[in-house]
Amino acid sequence: MNTDVRYLPAEFYTHFKIFHELMAIKIREILLVSSPYDAFIVEEDESLASRIINEYSGLNLSLPPRVIRTSSANEALTLLGEKEFDMVITMPHLDEMDPFSLGLKIKEINKDLPVILLTHSFQGISPLLESKDCSGIDDIFIWSGNSDLLLALVKNAEDRLNIERDTRKAKVRVLILVEDNPVYRSSFLPLIYKEVVKQTQKVLGEGLNEEHRLLKMRARPKVLLAENYEEAMAFYEKYSEFLFGIISDTRFPKNGKMQADAGVDFLSRVKKDIPDIPLLLMSSESENREKATQIPVMFLDKNSPNFLREIHDFFLNHLGFGDFVFRMPDGRKIGRAKSLRMLEEKLSQIPDECLLYHGERNHFSNWIMGRSEIILASAFRKVQTSEFSSADEVRHYLISNIRNLRKLRQKGVIAQFSLNNFDADVMDFVKIGNGSLGGKARGLAFTSALLRQNPEFYEKYSEINIKIPKTLVVATDGFEFFITRNNLRHLAGNGFTDQEVRESFLKAKMPRRLVKHLEIFLRQVSYPLSVRSSSLLEDAQFQPYAGLYETYMIPNNHPDFSTRLEDLLTAIKLVYASTYYEGPKAFSKNISSQPQEEAMAVIIQELAGGEYGDWFYPSISGVAQSHNFYPVSRMKPEEGIAHIALGMGKTVVEGEKTLRFCPKYPNIMPQFSTVDDILANAPRYFYALRIKGYSEHPDFTKDSNLEKRETNEAETEFPMLALASTYIPEEHRIRDTAYMPGPKILTFAPILKYNIFPLPGLLNDLLELGRKGMGCPVEIEFSVNLTPDKARKNDFFFLQMRPMVADEERLKVQICDEEIDNAFCCSMQALGNGKSEDIADIVYVKPDDFRAESTMQMAKEIGQINASLLKEKRPYLLAGPGRWGSSDRWLGIPVQWQHISGVGAIIELRNDKLRADPSQGSHFFQNITSLGIHYITITEGSEDFFDWEWLSSFPAVQETTFIRHVQLDKPFTLKIDGRNARCVMIWN
Repeated sequence: MNTDVRYLPAEFYTHFKIFHELMAIKIREILLVSSPYDAFIVEEDESLASRIINEYSGLNLSLPPRVIRTSSANEALTLLGEKEFDMVITMPHLDEMDPFSLGLKIKEINKDLPVILLTHSFQGISPLLESKDCSGIDDIFIWSGNSDLLLALVKNAEDRLNIERDTRKAKVRVLILVEDNPVYRSSFLPLIYKEVVKQTQKVLGEGLNEEHRLLKMRARPKVLLAENYEEAMAFYEKYSEFLFGIISDTRFPKNGKMQADAGVDFLSRVKKDIPDIPLLLMSSESENREKATQIPVMFLDKNSPNFLREIHDFFLNHLGFGDFVFRMPDGRKIGRAKSLRMLEEKLSQIPDECLLYHGERNHFSNWIMGRSEIILASAFRKVQTSEFSSADEVRHYLISNIRNLRKLRQKGVIAQFSLNNFDADVMDFVKIGNGSLGGKARGLAFTSALLRQNPEFYEKYSEINIKIPKTLVVATDGFEFFITRNNLRHLAGNGFTDQEVRESFLKAKMPRRLVKHLEIFLRQVSYPLSVRSSSLLEDAQFQPYAGLYETYMIPNNHPDFSTRLEDLLTAIKLVYASTYYEGPKAFSKNISSQPQEEAMAVIIQELAGGEYGDWFYPSISGVAQSHNFYPVSRMKPEEGIAHIALGMGKTVVEGEKTLRFCPKYPNIMPQFSTVDDILANAPRYFYALRIKGYSEHPDFTKDSNLEKRETNEAETEFPMLALASTYIPEEHRIRDTAYMPGPKILTFAPILKYNIFPLPGLLNDLLELGRKGMGCPVEIEFSVNLTPDKARKNDFFFLQMRPMVADEERLKVQICDEEIDNAFCCSMQALGNGKSEDIADIVYVKPDDFRAESTMQMAKEIGQINASLLKEKRPYLLAGPGRWGSSDRWLGIPVQWQHISGVGAIIELRNDKLRADPSQGSHFFQNITSLGIHYITITEGSEDFFDWEWLSSFPAVQETTFIRHVQLDKPFTLKIDGRNARCVMIWN
């Protein structure tokens, strides 16, 4: 026969004509009904445009979908009546109606229009699922801050619209996913699309020009999502000819009822029909592994700490996404090929027996089809080895056609960070890599967009430079590559100490290309740097990982460039390492997330501040929140609260002593009511970065060069002179100026009383701007740099903005006088809302044994008791003095997440031993609120009370030096009236 390359179809040579005919139906117009912040996350974090080209290398294949945004359900219905949309995505919290009612109204307008509900929590909509008609919603997915999910929803909808034509036209392959649980499918669907794309990216790496790259993406395998047995079987029977794999859950509905082994039945049927098809059974019940073995199919435990790696291995080794492995007829491996180029080279070397073995079984065609080379694969499939007169003819046919295909390709490179054109002076926000920015960097980008959209803000505060520090983001794909290259993913599992994780990461090697990018960056940047985390889940709405990851500040002023680069790389590695530390792992369990789902971007940011002798620090750092959980005087919760400190923000976010005020009422400060109060409560310490007089490298075992200083050491430095007052002992008075003899007291009076810098008004306006933009209460981290130079403007730096959790529409909980009389605990400063009757264990610090110098030991003892209660799945009430989670052990017990991961409610006692202000400015407090853990403050000597005598009457289940654990014979009732911040606990 004729074995010339011209044997292939003519389309092979005509600009990939067949690719033009695939994916003809697109999702082009999406109506997004949600708050402005949710819309920004979905559309602006390169999720639809740049992500499609950069991260997914053209999955969208042409124009990205356009998202029309509205926060009004009624406006959404009006828009649907005026123009055509291809998909509607709605989120649960809408003003005019609930999402299920909206879905029904949408179906009245267009019954075929897909309507997807994205919710932050399945529990949040469970009551509606039971009481509402859900037929208007086609599917429910859980939004966890991973913008890949939206892309997966769009591509999955397009796959369904195009699959029938594309399989018939080009024999495109089909992968079936069977999963009925919204939480799991919201994780699996983006994961599967990402794995499918990784294979296509290997082809692109061999060099296509942009047009052909986008066109080739249309031939990627289709993914079909089934949620019950009947739907899965219908997909299988219709597309069995094109099937290349099935991934199935074990338990899902069959015949309208939940069946424990429906997945076993389904895969058994498929295995009987097509013995060689790759099949994967998944289950959260490990005993189902034996059932998988009996079929036999691959098995994957959903609870495995290595879940991502294992599913990746399935794609690589069983779906043909890995190397082509050359085998002899007896199964011996004699070589492998990673690319078409290597395949071509190996084909000229392998024995005839190996060549014919693979050719007779269509292995070459299958492997090439998996790389979206449809025409070549289809042509190879049509030809049988028996049509050739010799093995050499087969060899020549394969090699010549593969070579011809490779010659048709043209190289094309997409880069975001330019090695040649990077200019630190003019570029404020730069991204290395094609992955996600992560939550924190996304918040910065959103803030920047908000400010651009509100130019009047700059006009109102024209005397201030309002800005975001210059920022370089190493995207999440840098983390993924680093983890994979250094084989570190196993550290996501339990059983590794922070020190073990740290040492493993420090020994690992950074990707060479990333190092080169950082060298270019660092040669143009000489100011101090902050190296911060920006994980996928960090600052996500309703489940922020605030403050759980590491931040390092480096002077970046060593005369030797290689030392500066080494310091930066060390800081990045340690931020990466904190992803797998015990604290984030423990927190992940509280929100039903798995550590391996997390991916870390890193923010390398200009450090806000000024140089003062051997030190560098900002005049003010602070956190402002638009919801105040503990209002006093005439303050209202919605008027917000701010916490400020001198120097770096560590003082604020780790719950140390700060100045707390309401931006609307800056002169109302209960902690500064009298001169004695001011002397007792004024901050005496602050954090500054040492930039001179340090050893060759920063001390990365602590806070790099960040050191705690006393305020009286800085009396001659400008920030103290600008913000402090002077105490006059002879008169027992405080004068609001630092420019006179006498001890200096940090009161911030020039700001709060005399408005030398309009911080209260600025925070008021920024909190309102953020609340409107995000559609919920927000928290802002900021710093202020004051200058003595009258010709220069003072600087206000936006460091971070994230959503808070503050339920404004509280369920009505009534607390009557009789309940207060019968309670063993009553508080007028309680955070939360609702009624709980599932706690029967109380863990508390023994009042008579409390010693402030022993709080670190107390944290360890609490951790031991927590571990045993967690194992028994018994939530508990934790009670003790001072600020929980404070890094200042003199203000409270410095517990971390692993110490209290099973807690159900917390009592913070304010008494003569520790009378710290409530800790709501800290990261610890932000995470407590996001988890919905009840947080109760008891101020002894007020109308609050806790019956210690009653509690001590119960025998101890566990008792340590400082901690006692009692177990009641039945749970007590905990009620919190969130509208009035009142709480009672009753047991009888």
